[in-house]
Amino acid sequence: MAATDAEAGTAGTTAGPAGAAGSAGAASGESGPGFRFVGGRVCLDFVATLGKRHTDPVERLPEPAALARWFGEAGLLPPGAAVPQVGAAGLTQARVLREALNRLVRAAMDGRPYGRTDIAVVNRVAVLPDLAPQLADGDRTGAGGPEVRWQHRGPVAGAALATVARDGVLLLGGPEAARVKECGNPACSLLFVDDSQARRRRWCSMDRCGNLAKVAGYRARARRKDAAAPAGDAGPEADLAR
Repeated sequence: MAATDAEAGTAGTTAGPAGAAGSAGAASGESGPGFRFVGGRVCLDFVATLGKRHTDPVERLPEPAALARWFGEAGLLPPGAAVPQVGAAGLTQARVLREALNRLVRAAMDGRPYGRTDIAVVNRVAVLPDLAPQLADGDRTGAGGPEVRWQHRGPVAGAALATVARDGVLLLGGPEAARVKECGNPACSLLFVDDSQARRRRWCSMDRCGNLAKVAGYRARARRKDAAAPAGDAGPEADLAR
């Protein structure tokens, strides 16, 4: 896409679907503590570290230690590696990258031009040494093949962040960018790659927002059924009162 001069300092949140502003307290796949890994791409899971973008934003990286934990839970640390040390500057850089990725992905979803500043932010991190997959000599997996180990040439945290940025470059520059969707729950801002055969996936997770939608639909049908019942059909209690 063509680029514009959008500034990296602009808000990373979006206005959201109509009616979303009134659902700040609504349950969604972003309710509760912990990180979310439903995007199908590590860059989308990283964008999800700022939750509930359309209502009351939830910062899941409030301090450097949280970013270090996310690297581990995202599978971006070499096996046996200690939790990396992340400073305040590293956390700031990570948040700037996250919001640049968020704006670029949503621009792709909306068919809008990519912001030049956002492109520069992602490229600046993506060019750094990232985690390199290596085949371990002599080690075997359960399937009989060699084990894959991750190696890094620089600081672990920087390499992990570079891996996130490169994943964003590959997503935005490839065909999967057209398959990125936002969860259908207005209270949820999680993004995911729709890899379903029919391209009809609606929810970030059937266990979360999908199930909430089913429950809400059942209750709405029950209310409509009760409202449509004849006024005199009040049951045996009404007969006793006559």
